[in-house]
Amino acid sequence: MNRKLKTIISVSTFLVAGLFHAQLSPTENYVSSKTYLSDPTQPNPKTSETVQYFDGLGRPKQVVNVKASPSGKDVVTHIEYDAFGRQSKDYLPIPQPSTGNGAIIPNPLGNASSIYGAEKIYSEKVLEKSPLDRLQQQIQVGNDWTNKPVKFDYSANIAGEVVKYTTTTTWENNATKSSIEYKGTYGANQLYKNTVTDEDGNKTIEFKNGRGQVVLVRKILNATENADTYYVYNEYNQLAWVIPPLLSKKKTWDLADQQALAYEYRYDGRSRLVEKKLPGKGWEHMVYDKADRLVFTQDELMRAQNKWLFNKYDLFGRVIITGIVGGTHRSDMQNMVANNVIVENRNPPGFTKNGMSIQYTNNHFPYLETVLSVNYYDTYPLYSFNPPFPTSIQGEVVLTDNPSTSGGKSTKSFSVMSLVKNIENDNWTKNYTYYDTKGRVIGNHSINYLGGYTRTESKLDFTGVVQNTITKHKRLNTDTEKVITEVFTYDHENRLLKHTHKVDGNPEEILAHNTYNELSQLQTKKVGGVSSTSPIQTIDYKYNIRGWMTKINDPSNLNGKLFGYEIKYNNPVLTTLAPAKYNGNIAEVDWKTFNDGILKRYAYHYDGLNRLLYGHYAEPLGTLPQADHFGESMEYDLNGNITRLYRNAKNTNGLTMQIDNLSYTYLGNRLTKVTDASQNTDGYPGGGSVIGYDNNGNMISHPDKGISSISYNFLNLTSEIKANSGNSNAAITRYVYRADGAKVAKNYILGGTTKETQYLDGFQYDNSGTSNVLASSSSLKFVPTSEGYFDFVKNKYIYNYTDHLGNVRLSYFNNGSGVEVLEENNYYPFGLKHQGYNILSGNPSYQYKYNGKELQETGMYDYGARFYMPDIGRWGVVDPLAEQYRRWAPFNYAMNNPIRFIDPDGRGTEDFVQRKDGSIYWDNKANDQATTKAGETYLGKELNFQFTSYIDGKLWDGPLKGIVDASGVKLTSTLTLTGRENDAGELTSLVGNFKSEPGVTPVGEPRMFYPGEGGSNNTFSVNSTPTGANASFEQHASVSPIEEFGLNTAGFKIVDVAQKLNINYNSSNGNLSVDAYTNIFPSATLKLNNTGTTLMQYSQPSFPGTHTAPVTGATPTPRGIAPTRDFSYYSSRFYKRN
Repeated sequence: MNRKLKTIISVSTFLVAGLFHAQLSPTENYVSSKTYLSDPTQPNPKTSETVQYFDGLGRPKQVVNVKASPSGKDVVTHIEYDAFGRQSKDYLPIPQPSTGNGAIIPNPLGNASSIYGAEKIYSEKVLEKSPLDRLQQQIQVGNDWTNKPVKFDYSANIAGEVVKYTTTTTWENNATKSSIEYKGTYGANQLYKNTVTDEDGNKTIEFKNGRGQVVLVRKILNATENADTYYVYNEYNQLAWVIPPLLSKKKTWDLADQQALAYEYRYDGRSRLVEKKLPGKGWEHMVYDKADRLVFTQDELMRAQNKWLFNKYDLFGRVIITGIVGGTHRSDMQNMVANNVIVENRNPPGFTKNGMSIQYTNNHFPYLETVLSVNYYDTYPLYSFNPPFPTSIQGEVVLTDNPSTSGGKSTKSFSVMSLVKNIENDNWTKNYTYYDTKGRVIGNHSINYLGGYTRTESKLDFTGVVQNTITKHKRLNTDTEKVITEVFTYDHENRLLKHTHKVDGNPEEILAHNTYNELSQLQTKKVGGVSSTSPIQTIDYKYNIRGWMTKINDPSNLNGKLFGYEIKYNNPVLTTLAPAKYNGNIAEVDWKTFNDGILKRYAYHYDGLNRLLYGHYAEPLGTLPQADHFGESMEYDLNGNITRLYRNAKNTNGLTMQIDNLSYTYLGNRLTKVTDASQNTDGYPGGGSVIGYDNNGNMISHPDKGISSISYNFLNLTSEIKANSGNSNAAITRYVYRADGAKVAKNYILGGTTKETQYLDGFQYDNSGTSNVLASSSSLKFVPTSEGYFDFVKNKYIYNYTDHLGNVRLSYFNNGSGVEVLEENNYYPFGLKHQGYNILSGNPSYQYKYNGKELQETGMYDYGARFYMPDIGRWGVVDPLAEQYRRWAPFNYAMNNPIRFIDPDGRGTEDFVQRKDGSIYWDNKANDQATTKAGETYLGKELNFQFTSYIDGKLWDGPLKGIVDASGVKLTSTLTLTGRENDAGELTSLVGNFKSEPGVTPVGEPRMFYPGEGGSNNTFSVNSTPTGANASFEQHASVSPIEEFGLNTAGFKIVDVAQKLNINYNSSNGNLSVDAYTNIFPSATLKLNNTGTTLMQYSQPSFPGTHTAPVTGATPTPRGIAPTRDFSYYSSRFYKRN
């Protein structure tokens, strides 16, 4: 059967079979697609072209990305199957030596050696030899991983292996209250047991009950000790308790242990979570309205004040007002709103609160104490402070809220404006968002709390990629406006080639000029200067076969460069100190700077939980190569709390001395005391005084560091620190935040002198004065750039060399006669800066160092949501996302693996975000809705897609219409994809799973395959690639055999209910593309369950028109001549639907 499947493309794409620049292979089955990256009505539009070829069974066998490599060559992905029709090998894409303009490549692997050398370029899946096809081993690409598979084992528990907990649930204040009881152990074969062993032999064992609920996650620490996290469900199958490793080790415990270490959850009669308690933190309460929307929340500190945070909604369920309201017990608050849907309506002029007019009704709980934020949708509200509405931005017409003036389009359903109050005072920030006629954000205008503004205008291309951005800024409305212009240049596949930056009338600076290898990995970046031929620095990058970065320049040969850095995973030099790692952990790093020219090295060793045990410091070419001058080693409890820390430094004689020998004392996970046996104050100051906490688990004093008190606002953000500076004067630091958590000001008071720092949309100002009287004007110090910052005092660009963690290692600039190093920083593994060398003073106003975070006067780093203490490797506040990392103590930093991971803002890692146009991307600055850009929707790290195929009863014209109801769902598939990030927070891989369920048929049981395909085409795979990550899914279903007989009798073929998804993540721009395919029948939808957004909608055609079996002849019968029909099955037929 030789069907040639041409292309059907929509949304920025067009029917393009025959539009390729050369003839495609005419004897092959293929689907070709062309996506326009620039306006197709203009001459020579930029396109991205793909051809997918199929074998005789309709299976993909080759994908050709036409001219996709940086040099314009075809990039081919080879696909092959084993004897059972399973795709057990996944090949890396192979750039070709030339382009065939989409023609099939007869020998797709022929050019592999020129790209990958002698490396193995495919990953392997060893599948179980059974109809289940369960994965037994996953062997990654690369020769060194051939004998380092990830192993999967499926079995059942043995007797005595798993502790059994049960609950007795009662009702208290209209909520469940589940007491927990130890009930011995599970008997043999009562639980499913799945074991995953990673490349380095680290085991994770998951036990599930018959309902599919996780009962236990066991991490094997060593031969004699496990880290067990138990999940305990109540009689209503609700998660009631989580028992972390340190508590589960005890099996039974008292109330103090329970309050300090356990997670506990309580639910109301509608199964809504209404009370929860996290380890070391007081109870948190939640209240919902009749529509099950969260209306009130309260933590322990707010409860002591009888205050609640609230959300109010509009008719469409969008949050419109947040604030603080007085209230009593949770049950009383619940009773107040239980029978109401909390909705307010636009009603200018509305009401006034905290000095702001709120243009909504205030019908529900009108006795508001404080309004914190207001969101406006659909139409722009009328305020006296509104900036003039732009009719166009960079030549693009701005979408208005009046469809009569925008060609029938409007800002309806869009977020158009928000008001955000400062927590500490009644000053407000006013944010406006502007869209083009395609609904894309092209402008933002933010009026800051001082009355000035920051205005950003972006020029987007045909597909929404930013071409240039103009930022205009004033601190005060009376100040002189600063104008920053950024221009972005891309290649034919939208890889960033050049980024320029211009401040006011200064010459345009080239921040980065990029070149890529044939795998689209960044190979060289020219940094700084006004010409690409004479950059300030040229930075080279190298990668291993896994796509992991291995070098930033070459530390063994700087060749005139200022900084070199090498990361070694499976190829360390000091193998006795740092065994080779294959699971992504880093075994060694080398670095060298131009300042001293000394090659330096850290060798790392980990335990079975991937926790860093020690970083051994070496100078391989020095006189004492392994003196461990700056070594750091740690010991942990089962929750990951550091119990011992040892740290070295170099004394004035060049010898190693111990500066820290720390012992940690805990109450649960709370660090209550640190003692230092070294008696050396160069690292941790010592003292052994008791550390205090409030009922939210926030550290409120640290006497060893001279901190007498720390105060927090309702977001648990530090608002004031009082400390003794070492003399008779007490230092006080006060912070000002917006209600969305953004820091806008800091005042540091010491000895009658006040220094104020203002943070205004990246523009940072300093001001100082005596007592509490500041100077009349602030000085603009700098604004960050993608490669460092622009220093307004020096009127120069300062560039930062950063390592894989974003640590600022070396800062430099062009002083007019050459390159000058401004600052050098090197760090212990947990972030404390090395002392005794790299003593350049740097810029006192620019204090962004470890992980790129701002160093505070207290020695802590401000990550946004929490302050981090690098001298003891811990946070001082409970992780706001502690429930996502339940087997770790909520004060741990980066899961105790700070060489591999970072914590971008103190809450967690980066997440997916959905733009207003529905497209999805990975935002390395988003951790919740508050941290996403205006008009965008936070999705989290996990994406959930629902693919539904159904017969639309209104369109059904098949047999027995009106007699038998053929309508309804025929196949539902749910895909879950989770993003995994690398050390720098970039998404490097996707992991996932899927579940498919058949619908109903009028007669018999449906089949989860199409007979023409058997089950071999039901596939799901997720793979990493050098250019990003890919997930592919295919599922078929068909009617029961008896219904097939009936349809054949009526002269019809049966339907191949076919679903297919191809999801690609592009690491160069962070975008996630989702391509959905179906057969020609029936109807189908694809939804993103995170938001309910419909990504694809397809309506079925006529059933007789598409599935009438063709007549092939005639057969005599007693009743006359009957037609002979072809009821044979056909190969997969897919058509792109979005």
